[in-house]
Amino acid sequence: MSPERLWRISAALRAGGHQRLALLVKKINSVIYHNSLAPGASFSPDVHFGHHGFGTVIHSNVVIGRRVTIWHNVTIAVRASTASPHQIIIEDDVSIGANSVIVSPYERTIRIGRGARIGAGAVVVNDVPAGATVVSAPARVIEGVPPSPGESADQPEEA
Repeated sequence: MSPERLWRISAALRAGGHQRLALLVKKINSVIYHNSLAPGASFSPDVHFGHHGFGTVIHSNVVIGRRVTIWHNVTIAVRASTASPHQIIIEDDVSIGANSVIVSPYERTIRIGRGARIGAGAVVVNDVPAGATVVSAPARVIEGVPPSPGESADQPEEA
């Protein structure tokens, strides 16, 4: 059984007033797929997890649209209480890369626009416009950096 299906069952049980069963199914999902998918989150039935969503954490104040793909080790967290009106809203056709973090500033709602792409390892703390691509901080070149003054390019640095 897929993590998506277990999440749908957990959410349906919670919506039907079966809190304990919903939490049991959530824990089964967590044991099998090492994730934490809140049954209180609102999500489309066609949400898809890449690599079974291993390590994925989704807070209960998250709303996920249609045809959203979430890769492994993604965290989507709202910095507010469960009863808070603040949310993270992920619109339709969004792709979220592995190891990404989407976290709202304290007591604030953020929105990921339709068709947006969140690159692997990106940290998102503000709204993302529709169709935009968000990537992590630029990579730095460590090897091949010109020598600093007084250092010879031909000789390796001595330890």
